[in-house]
Formats: sequence, C-alpha cells, structure tokens
Amino acid sequence: MAVQLMAATPPAWGVQYTLSLPSEDAARATAAELSGRGHRLTAVRAHDHFRFVPSSFWYGKPSMDPELEGWWQVISLAIYSGYERMILEPFLRIERMRVAHMARAHGGFHQGCGEGHAVTLEGIFTRDGLVHDQAGAEVPLPNPLPEEPARPPSGPSWNYGGLGEPRAVVQAVVAAVERIYGEAQDAPEAAAWLLDEEFAFSEPYETTFEFLGDLADAVAHQGTCTDATVEAVPFLAKLVCDDSIAVGSRLMLLGDLLRLAASGPSAALSLADRTAALGDAWQESAAEYLTRRAICRELPQLLSRWGDESDAVRFALAALAAVCDGHDPRLPSGLAELPAPAGTDRADVMALMAALLSGEREHLKSALDRLSSWLPHIAEKAASPYVESRGLALSILPDLVMADVASSTRQAEHALS
Repeated sequence: MAVQLMAATPPAWGVQYTLSLPSEDAARATAAELSGRGHRLTAVRAHDHFRFVPSSFWYGKPSMDPELEGWWQVISLAIYSGYERMILEPFLRIERMRVAHMARAHGGFHQGCGEGHAVTLEGIFTRDGLVHDQAGAEVPLPNPLPEEPARPPSGPSWNYGGLGEPRAVVQAVVAAVERIYGEAQDAPEAAAWLLDEEFAFSEPYETTFEFLGDLADAVAHQGTCTDATVEAVPFLAKLVCDDSIAVGSRLMLLGDLLRLAASGPSAALSLADRTAALGDAWQESAAEYLTRRAICRELPQLLSRWGDESDAVRFALAALAAVCDGHDPRLPSGLAELPAPAGTDRADVMALMAALLSGEREHLKSALDRLSSWLPHIAEKAASPYVESRGLALSILPDLVMADVASSTRQAEHALS
C-alpha cells in the first residue's frame, strides 16, 4: 500500500512588538489598534514599570532610559501561521512599517521587536498591564503573500585575490606596527596588544577574517566609537596603505574606516523616530564626530594611491570620499572607469556614490528610489518622515559597498580551499 507523505505545517511564528508612547491615553489607543489588527496579547505599562515592582530584578535600580520618564509602553504579541519564517519576511517587513507608523501617529515610536516560535513567546509573555487577551487570535495573512523584489544582476567579480594567509597577514600587520611605533607603550591602545608578548605566543589564527575581526573590535568595540577609536584612525590608515599586507585584508580595513566614518549618520537613522517623538534635535556623539574628522584628514593620503590600487580598493575609496565630502579631481573620471555595467546592482550603488559626491538632491533621491526598489530594507528605513535622504544614503553606503567586495573575497577564498 502506497504511503502518502504530507508536508509538515511549520510552527506558528510570533513577533513581540514594543512601542513607546508619551501618555497612558496614547498607549491605550495604540494597544486597541494593535488588538484590532489581530494581535493576541497586548499590555500597557508605565515606562520603567518593573523598577517599582518589589519582586523584580529591576526593583529600585536606576532607570536605563531616563529620557522616557513619564512615558508609557505597549508590548504586543502577534501570531502568524502557515508559512516558514523566510517566506513571511516581506509581509513582516510591511507589518513593522505599519506598527512604526501607528506609533508615530500617536506621538511615539516603535522601540523594536523580538521573534520566535509562537508557543514560546506566548508562554513567556509578561502579563503585567494586560489590556487585550484574544485567545487563539492570529493576524490574517494576504493571499498570495507579498514576495521579495527581483534583484538586478551582479557586477563583474573584483579580481584582487583573497584576504591572504592568516599567519602572513598577522606577521605583516605586526611588522607594520613595529615600524610605526617601535614599542608597545608608544602605540595607541588599538595597536599595542599586537606588540604584547602574550599575543606573540598565543594560538595562531585559523582564518584571516577572525584576525581582522579582532583588530576591528580593538579599534571600535562592537562598532562603537570612543576616544581610543579616534586615536587609532591614523594607524588603520597606515595599514590600508601598507603594500606588504594582502590587498583583500587592506580592503577589509578600508571597510572598517568606511563604517566608522558613517557611524554618526547610522545612529541618527536608527533613532530618527525616537528623536522626533522626544522633540530633540539629533547630535552625534563627540567620539563619532572626532572619528569622522580624523578619517577625513587621512583621505588625501589614501586617495593619493588611487592610480596604484586595484579597482575594488578604488570602489571603497570612492565610497569613503563620498562619506567624507571629498572633492578630489580624480574621482569623477575614476568612478567612470570602474566596472559597473548599466543594469547591475553595482551601477545603482555607484549612482548613489556619484549623487553624494555631486550634492545633487534630485540625483540622490533617484538613486535611493532605485535601490529601494530591489532592497526593501532600505525602503523600510526610508518610510519614516523623519529620515532625510542624505543621512539615509550615508548610513547604507558602507554595507552596500562591502557586501559587493566581500562576495569576491568569498569566491577567492573558496577557490583556494
């Protein structure tokens, strides 16, 4: 007898949304709207509620976010079933945009969300302040579900080789540090560890990527700019210019500079709704500002090597110039010489760079619209009326550029393995 195999239904997926609202009335109105959308559990609590609950770990502790004193939170659990998580992503993106719009409409902001299996999230949902409990409720899904947009074809591969063998790259970087600083006590904090005796006798790195990750973390722990980051910028720039280090590794270090230079705009973008809801004007931290200034001071030295660099490095250098408002005579013709055939994803990234360098607002808007048409996470970022085009462009450019060059790195590493 033939046995008919039935495809297993994927477990229901849950998303817990957290919104911050300026008053209890605004929070309750928002909670009612979410419940009306089919959310299963919705709670309304005063900000820092658990600081006043004796049984809570947070009881009596200082506020982690004193700016929100007097505000209220809405915590709401939505359930989506019938599909695997990956298939749900385009719809969930629309949901996140809808929830963020709802929060803005009530004078607040969407603080974030967490995801997991529905049964798990429902079991751990904290019911303090519960105002809506709809047992078994699920958010209705459209049929058919929205799909991800088609991506343009990729640009041609960058032929610059891989990151280099780990031992050789580590030795080259350490040798560079010794040439530049001589002794550990003369080196900035982000470089001194490379001259430490413990480092010299430590276990060798299995991959170059792991070493470069440790180096990036030493410069800016978890990507956060500090005074040590500002001090380390000239050191990173010297490594980028050091021909004894494999081109692929120099390119990754250049990518670190690019991301650090855009750290201020990236932070502004992520906090745009919150900043507006609180009635504040965004101001980047002193460390972010000084880091960008330090990187911009190194830009002429980096661009002076334009004629000797590979196309991939030039691609990243042009992006750094765009972030730093660079005005180098080599750039217009240099951009045109880079391999970015019309109709490719790289051509759209290049158009964004060119628009930033030219300062033309219409060109910038056009470039962002084009990128948003096939990169929906950019459209999601742009959905807030408090996000301005230039800040959005600066915040997304580093990842666009480094994702492009990293694809060639992966191909090169695979060919060597």
